[in-house]
Amino acid sequence: MSGEVLDDISHRRYNPLKGSWVLVSPHRNKRPWQGQQEAAAEKSLPSYDPGCYLCPGNTRAQGDINPTYDGTFTFVNDYSAVKEDQEEYVMPDRDGSITSRLLRAEAVTGKCYVITFSPSHNLTLADLGLLEIVHIIETWTQFYTDHLSPLSPLAQIAASIILPPTHYRSGEQPHPMVQYRHMQIFENKGAAMGCSNPHPHGQVWITSSLPEELSQELEQLKNYHQEQGAHLLEDYARLESEKKERVVFENTAFLAVCPWWAIWPFEVMIVAKEHKRALVDLDDEGRLSLAEAMSEVTRRYDNLFETHFPYSMGIHQAPLEGTDAEIESSHLHIHFYPPLLRSATVRKFLVGYEMLAEPQRDITPEQAAVRLRSSGGPLYRNK
Repeated sequence: MSGEVLDDISHRRYNPLKGSWVLVSPHRNKRPWQGQQEAAAEKSLPSYDPGCYLCPGNTRAQGDINPTYDGTFTFVNDYSAVKEDQEEYVMPDRDGSITSRLLRAEAVTGKCYVITFSPSHNLTLADLGLLEIVHIIETWTQFYTDHLSPLSPLAQIAASIILPPTHYRSGEQPHPMVQYRHMQIFENKGAAMGCSNPHPHGQVWITSSLPEELSQELEQLKNYHQEQGAHLLEDYARLESEKKERVVFENTAFLAVCPWWAIWPFEVMIVAKEHKRALVDLDDEGRLSLAEAMSEVTRRYDNLFETHFPYSMGIHQAPLEGTDAEIESSHLHIHFYPPLLRSATVRKFLVGYEMLAEPQRDITPEQAAVRLRSSGGPLYRNK
C-alpha cells in the first residue's frame, strides 16, 4: 500500500550511488504542454553517406581518409577535449592565501577516441545483431586492457583475455606513453543529445584525473563495502530482481532497471547481477549477456515512441589506476540518460528548481518500467 501512495504524492527518493536526492512529482505529468518540441528524428538514412566523415573510405575533417572497414573502426578524435602533450601547470600560490584556497586549478592530460559501431550509416545499437554488439563490447574491453595499469589487481585477468581482432585501429600505439587514471566510454545518440553525426558511434575519453561523477559513485561504493561487507550494486540488483516492479529486462548475468532514484523520465541502468569490477571481468558468455541487455534496452527505447530514441549512455567501471579498495569496490554498470518525456517531440529539461535546488521528475520509475516492458518485441521499423 505504501508504494501505491507514492504513485500519487510528491516525495523525495534517495540515490545511494551518489548520496543525493531527487524530487518525484507524479501528479505533474498531467499538466498541459505548450513549450518547446523537438523535431522528430529522421526515420530513414542511407547505408552509406558520401558526406559522412565516419563512413568507410570517406575523408574526415582533418583530411585523414577512413579505411574500408567492415566492423568497428577507432581513431583519435580530430577535436579532442584533452591534450596528451601540453605545457605543465603548477598552482602559483600555495601559501594558504585566499587565492590559493578559492582559485584552484589542476592540469588534466589524456586522449580522446572515436569508435564507429558499424560501417553502415543507418544502423544504431537497436538495429544491430547480438554478435555485432559483442564486437563493440570486445573493442571497449581491448581499449580498457590497453590502458589498464600493470599494478592494478585487474591486470592479471586482463592479460589472460584473448579477443578476436574485431576492430580496425587507425595507426595509433595501443598502449599509452603514461599511465592514466580513468577511461570514460560513452555514446551520445541523437541531435537532442548534441550528437553531430547520425552514423552510429561512441567515444572513449582517457584522463589523468578521476571525474566528479565517478568520484562520487566510487566513494559511495567504497563506504558501503566497508560498512556492510557487501557490494552496493550487487545488493541492489538482487533487491530489484526480487521486487520486479522497476525491472525492464533481465537475463542470467545482467539486469536492466529504471532505478529507484532515476532523474530522467525513462532512465535505465544496466547492472551486473554478480560483482564484476570492469569489462575485463566478463567472459564470452558475460559479453553476450551484456550485448543482449543493451539490445533490449535500445530496441525498447525506439519502440516506445516509434522513433530513433535519443540518449546519452556511459559505462562506469573500475578506474584504470587506483587503490585495491577502489578497484574492489567498483561495480560494472551502464547508465542510459534519455531526455524524451511524453512523445518523440516533447523532452524533459533540467532547469529552474532542478538547477538551483535538486533534480525533479514527473513520471515515476515504476510507471516508466511498465511502459518499457510493454515495448519489447521486434524493432518497429522492421515490422
